[in-house]
Amino acid sequence: MVVSRKVNEDLQKERDRCTFNVKELTHFLDGGEKITKYRKELENRVLNVKGLRDEVPEEYLSHKERYENAVRKAVIMHQALGNLDENNLNEQEKARLGLRTTISSAIFKDNSPLMLHYSMFTNVITGQADDEQLKYWLPKIRNMKVIGTYAQTELGHGTFIRGLETTAEYDPKTEEFVLNSPKLTAYKWWPGGLAHTANHCVVMAHTYSRGKSCGIQPFIVQIRDLDTHMPMKGVKLGEIGAKLGFNTVNNGFLGFENHRIPRDRMLMKYSQMKKDGTFVSGPSSKLVYGTMVYIRMTILCLMGNCLGKAVTIATRYAAVRRQSQPKPNEPEPQILDYVTQQHKLFVSIATSHAYYMNCYRLWTIYKKVNNELATGNLENLAELHALSCCLKATTTADTSILVERCRTSCGGHGYMLSSNLPQTYANVTAAYTYEGENTVLHLQTARALMKAGTQVASGQTVSPSMAYLADRSKITKWDNSVRGIIKGFEKVAAGRVEACLYSMQRHITDGKSQEDAWNLTSVQLVAASEAHSRVILLSVYKSELEATSFALSGETRTVLYQLLELYAVYWALERLGDLLLYTPITAADVQELQQRYETLLGKIRPNAVGLVDAFDFRDEVLNSALGAYDGRVYERLMEEALRSPLNAEPVNQSFHKYLKPLMQGKLVPHKL
Repeated sequence: MVVSRKVNEDLQKERDRCTFNVKELTHFLDGGEKITKYRKELENRVLNVKGLRDEVPEEYLSHKERYENAVRKAVIMHQALGNLDENNLNEQEKARLGLRTTISSAIFKDNSPLMLHYSMFTNVITGQADDEQLKYWLPKIRNMKVIGTYAQTELGHGTFIRGLETTAEYDPKTEEFVLNSPKLTAYKWWPGGLAHTANHCVVMAHTYSRGKSCGIQPFIVQIRDLDTHMPMKGVKLGEIGAKLGFNTVNNGFLGFENHRIPRDRMLMKYSQMKKDGTFVSGPSSKLVYGTMVYIRMTILCLMGNCLGKAVTIATRYAAVRRQSQPKPNEPEPQILDYVTQQHKLFVSIATSHAYYMNCYRLWTIYKKVNNELATGNLENLAELHALSCCLKATTTADTSILVERCRTSCGGHGYMLSSNLPQTYANVTAAYTYEGENTVLHLQTARALMKAGTQVASGQTVSPSMAYLADRSKITKWDNSVRGIIKGFEKVAAGRVEACLYSMQRHITDGKSQEDAWNLTSVQLVAASEAHSRVILLSVYKSELEATSFALSGETRTVLYQLLELYAVYWALERLGDLLLYTPITAADVQELQQRYETLLGKIRPNAVGLVDAFDFRDEVLNSALGAYDGRVYERLMEEALRSPLNAEPVNQSFHKYLKPLMQGKLVPHKL
């Protein structure tokens, strides 16, 4: 980290008292020193390119100007990354680099209009196209001859994929599909880059041949002319308007009116449409949605990065900020010394680590299942889907709460856009609903849990992630260790699954249909899925840390295990009601947990700044007046204030136009 000015004295003292090697922890989070070195070289190269830093903060630009500026920067960034040499990295190292690279947020506070081109569009085609299609499309995508997005969600339907109303009817006479949006609710709505950036998109449409439904299938559709960028015939495009965040992503709407595309524009890796209109279905309809699993997995790591950035800003600020005078005749203490402040912040550090550990494990499972799918083995696809659903739902909900807590922990200054905490909150809370609305995702996992609960009751084996449901033993005495807390959460999840099965059966016995019984039990079903996700997050955090930290120094391992225990104890205290219901935890155990939690806060306190430094987020990535490495909080706040266009002139024209006439009583009264 290059620091141009003297570091704040309090912040420097915090770094001097750190008990572990910060660089060692950075390498651990990245996946090795090699990846850290590569990541930092990449950041240096890209961020030194002229034109990527805004002279006027983007929040002072108009909506239109912000989009146009974002496109300009996206092109520069793409060119800067164009010669990226990853030949020295293996597949796993490339994946870890991608999951920990945050360079885009140094350039876009509100994300890139090419965001979905790099993620959904490219990954859907890579995963769903056959060999011939890959050979044709991938070079065009990589060379940016084709700029794409992914159009699934519609104005009237989102997570319920089977309810999509866009139609693609095959015409064997011309060997074409005819795309239509039969009504307003069938318009595609939300895809990033769709409004004015992309010229192609993958469209998910209800497919028909010979008058029969062929299910939902993906199509590559050209939506704009490659020379003029005008919408193609039968294609209606536009932007959906301003939002809480993501305002430079260029989210759009898309409608079709008898728009024709060639037969080979249907992605045919799994399902095919023959020239004569014969439809050949794939081994499983769920294969079409495989990319959603991949994206939900990356969201898990994205939440880790976003939360890490927020808590870095808030922790550094808390080390610099001094407030109140609890002891007479003594200096105002750093607010980081208040236990209430530690309670607000330290769990966010631990949570970010938990997300990284779980993301790396989920990536391993994803690669294994992907390799199995290539051989036609679908055995583990359902488990991966259930895991990705509940983890996406729980982590995005938790991150929204914790980022907001980081913001409010900074007091009024956290409300400033120059802190970058409001924008960070807007970005993470968007994830609560994109790529699957959280309640719906929990209910999808709950369906798998209900099946597993029924299998356990009949003595059948279940998937590894749900194997704990088969443990029918009772906890005779509560154990406050991390292992004991995990065991307690397993009993909570198992108890909730059993309660859901009982509730559903009761409703069916009372004459309700299976569907009504499910709806009447749905609040409990969501709670069961959330409880299951707690088991996964805690157990994987522990097992991954144990499996990967053995080579670290004792000092670094010590602080990592303190974070693990803090995370476990925090959630035990947060979910006391569940534990009291399903385990023998006592009041004395709870009191001991609370004391242990406070002790852990005290142990982590000397290393707080070192821990957030280990995330290794550059100042450009943090984009924050409160969280810069040098701790010049107040100077940076004033510098940012002076960048406001309203400070460019001592007297604003509104004074002469409105205020002065008001003061002089010369305003012409308005007629009511």
